Amino acid sequence: MAISAPGIAFNGYSEENPQFTLYSHHIGPNGWKAAQALSELGLTYRTIFLEFGNDQNGMKTSEFERVNPNGRIPALVDHSANDLTIWESGAILLYLVKKYDTTYRLWARTLEDQALIETWLLFQVSGQGPYLGQAMWFAHYHSEIVPSAQDRYVGETRRVLRVLAKQLGREGSKGWLVLGRFTVADLSFLQWYLHAYRIGINIQEEYPVVWEWLQRMQERPAVAKANVGSVFPKQEFYNDSGKE
Repeated sequence: MAISAPGIAFNGYSEENPQFTLYSHHIGPNGWKAAQALSELGLTYRTIFLEFGNDQNGMKTSEFERVNPNGRIPALVDHSANDLTIWESGAILLYLVKKYDTTYRLWARTLEDQALIETWLLFQVSGQGPYLGQAMWFAHYHSEIVPSAQDRYVGETRRVLRVLAKQLGREGSKGWLVLGRFTVADLSFLQWYLHAYRIGINIQEEYPVVWEWLQRMQERPAVAKANVGSVFPKQEFYNDSGKE
């Protein structure tokens, strides 16, 4: 268990008495997305890190499945809302900005601008995350080498990167996806791309506009503080055989 509460007190909650409990994993990107949003909004939280599988402290246990019936991270419990539990990273991010981003730090005031943010956020949860996740699975964890699957998912990851590079480089973007400023849509992509090296993609060299975007987000104080404790398995790399 880890305490991570980089924000200010909200509605009487504090770092010692946090408003939220976040269930996460040291490596898995989706939990860190939620932590970064909580941190950016100045909300206090504690993080409980779970492991894969059904061993003690695992995600596939009856105890955790009472929190999230899908048995995966992240899950977020809002103690100020009668212990309301939200799971699925996109749902968590939307809940946080819709309810708690009263100054529109990550969100937007109008329905039209909100729709633009949601468009890119849903592109992340339906496209970037699944493709990159499957690429990592077939590169490092699958029981056999399946070159066609590796090529498929690495290729789709590159396709998404090309879409983002074009969007970030368009006139008037100011280097952000929508509205010419940082939003929760940008934040949703960050943690997954910090693992792109694991499938042989060098974002800095191949997609420099995306790399610059990622660096700006990582340098934000709230994001940097939220990411304390995240793990990046540097020993893993991708090669022609798909194994280390």
